Amino acid sequence: MNILKIEAFSGLSGDMFLGALTELADAYDEIAQLPKLLHLDKVEVKITHVEKAGIACRHIKILDNNEYYDQKPIQAQQAVFEPGKSQFALAPKKPHHHHRHLQDIEKIIDSGELSDGARQIAKEIFHILGKAEAKVHGVDINTIHFHEVGAIDSILDIVGTALLLDKLNIRSAVSTAICTGHGFVMADHGRMPIPAPATKELLLDMPTYAGTERGEMTTPTGAAILRFLQPTFDIPALVEKKTGHGPGEKNFAHPNVLRLSLCETDTARKDELFMLETNIDDMSSELLGTDFQAGLLKAGAVDFYFTHILMKKGRPGTLISIFAHRHMVDTISSFLLENTSTIGVRYYPVHRQILSRSLKSVKTSLGEVDVKEVILPSGKKRLTLEYDSCSQIAKKLQIPVAEVFAQLNKEI
Repeated sequence: MNILKIEAFSGLSGDMFLGALTELADAYDEIAQLPKLLHLDKVEVKITHVEKAGIACRHIKILDNNEYYDQKPIQAQQAVFEPGKSQFALAPKKPHHHHRHLQDIEKIIDSGELSDGARQIAKEIFHILGKAEAKVHGVDINTIHFHEVGAIDSILDIVGTALLLDKLNIRSAVSTAICTGHGFVMADHGRMPIPAPATKELLLDMPTYAGTERGEMTTPTGAAILRFLQPTFDIPALVEKKTGHGPGEKNFAHPNVLRLSLCETDTARKDELFMLETNIDDMSSELLGTDFQAGLLKAGAVDFYFTHILMKKGRPGTLISIFAHRHMVDTISSFLLENTSTIGVRYYPVHRQILSRSLKSVKTSLGEVDVKEVILPSGKKRLTLEYDSCSQIAKKLQIPVAEVFAQLNKEI
């Protein structure tokens, strides 16, 4: 299982995520082809070697040659606060971006040559970002104008990040507290406090701190990617396999980088989750079916199960039991209260012991099949067939899925 460890001691942004993930995946050639994958003309990816307080890394910058620039005299431009200085300075010439709606961005993503996984991740990140912007401005998500985030460079930062998260097969994430920076930043809507309103909305329920540097260290794009990853902030003991650094453009006394590490769990790792429970005795079982269960997973459930119970007055009922990380308890509780007839949810901490596992593809006489490889405390390995993969083989060969299981279990 690939776990992404996020160390945001200098904040996080779209280009910082993209830079660090590209190093982890060693995918510089692939990222250089992003404009071509999305059929974008006059857009290029510039990769430069930089050093951030002694750390050598590569900065990835998206250049959109379709943009035009403000030609007003610099004296007429708006003043902005420069991080690290106690006075205001005049802003440099600012590029004019297209103000795209969510549907415009989705068209770019849908028309691109991307894997289904990368396409889905990119769209989910933009939906997360759109919901935050819509809430802040009090408008419908479909009417939101994506200003800075609607620019081609930000779109490619998110799409590139989605492509690499899919490529690296990231299954879960852990994170340190997030450094936001402090002071004010200039945006299309004017002078905004740091963190900017949308960033603050996206970082709710996550541990943050201002840090020592003035200026915006965590951007809305970076916060939206983090929200998509749904990290836990109780970092367990992990085996770190590889580290990547994503540099920001500014220079500080400390390394202005986002550090990401690919990790694996120790065999039989101990973990703490929360168990959420509620009893239902006055609701049709149809309403607790596939759509409801998909909603539980989307709300952040790690796992769940239903138990038939006998309630007061002899009523048959259903006990809904859900495992979740601590920071998702409120989100899942709200989902249950909104989507069931219950009027209360109880929760309490539970401990579990987890075996290290990974998903692999194995060649068989019936074709390639996905298997889950589990490492036992003794060090031995156990392989288990994945049902969805066997089902696809059964449909293709038009044989019972039980027959596929029987044959492939002998082979593996």
